[in-house]
Amino acid sequence: MKVFLTGAGGFMGPHLGRFLKEQGFELMLTYYEPTSDLEELRVLGETIELDVRDKKKFKELLARFKPDRVYHLAAQSYPTVSWERPNYTIQANVEGTINLFECLKELKLNPVVMVAGSSAEYGFVTEDEVPIKESHSLKPLHPYGVSKVAQEMLTYQYFKNFGLKGITIRIFNTTGPGKVNDVCADFTKQAVMIEKGLQEPVFRVGNLKTRRAITDVRDIIRAFYLATEKCELGEAYNTSGEKIYQMQELLDKILEITGIKVEVEIDPKLLRPTDEPIIYGDSTKLKEKTNWKQEIPIEQTLKDMIEFWRKKL
Repeated sequence: MKVFLTGAGGFMGPHLGRFLKEQGFELMLTYYEPTSDLEELRVLGETIELDVRDKKKFKELLARFKPDRVYHLAAQSYPTVSWERPNYTIQANVEGTINLFECLKELKLNPVVMVAGSSAEYGFVTEDEVPIKESHSLKPLHPYGVSKVAQEMLTYQYFKNFGLKGITIRIFNTTGPGKVNDVCADFTKQAVMIEKGLQEPVFRVGNLKTRRAITDVRDIIRAFYLATEKCELGEAYNTSGEKIYQMQELLDKILEITGIKVEVEIDPKLLRPTDEPIIYGDSTKLKEKTNWKQEIPIEQTLKDMIEFWRKKL
């Protein structure tokens, strides 16, 4: 079976690619402005640069490869960057998704397509509204969240109107080895830099009071695979961790693992204009369809991330 994986050069791509390779799939992997090691991708299958805004090249690759399954991860995936580059965020995420489905429609190809959605689609959520169900209203707080709502709606309408087999996974906070630009990645990297004497023993943090349900990327990619095997076409599914952590708790765990002594300072640059006080999803719908469950505890995730930075730095 053939799998076409867009956005393979991001954080989740190599993890998903390795998992699928182990399952025996033939892979074509595309990347654009990669943050992961391309050599890790090239051993998994044919690896090609693709800006998903380039419909002509997108169509050529799909026509040549004729995939049985598509995992569409390609996106501008950082909320903070979406404030700085809103036009690019919308173009990459929305136009890229339109190009994918238009190419499949024109080529008369109909693989199962998993589109990466986000908990950012929900926006501001109060304490009494969590865990958030898929039926909750979608009111995103930044251009990135808006783009993810659009991607999901496009997936739905291409299924309803043209029978293209799309599924959206609303991904909640996910981290793990290789992650950059999230709280766990930033905290573990700072800890290792301090440990190695590359940074003064001052920990720079944002809002430590926000709370998040956090899932290891290796658990999330199993959910991706199971969703394409068992979930109902045209639907959206939450994929969230089950335990909520305050950012202060994560910092305390990292300091305990590394044993370093630090001062903690608030960095204004790490504070967002608006910041959801709590993000925690109800994954019952996904679990009922797939029997997926979270298996890797946060302590193991943080230890693996610390080891990643110790090697990388």
